[in-house]
Amino acid sequence: MRKKVDCRDYLSEMNCTLVITGEEEEVVRAATEHAVSVHGHQDSPELREQIRASLKDEVPQHA
Repeated sequence: MRKKVDCRDYLSEMNCTLVITGEEEEVVRAATEHAVSVHGHQDSPELREQIRASLKDEVPQHA
């Protein structure tokens, strides 16, 4: 099952609207890079675990 993380789920001064979807490891890696480069977090095992714990299953959109 694909996973997703949505910046809109977190309070942010920038009102970031980025949504990242993909396989779990891809999402954790991309979300970590985004959190560091855009939101000023430090890359750490704790940050990656927080991101991993916040992942949601992606609900497929049906036409």
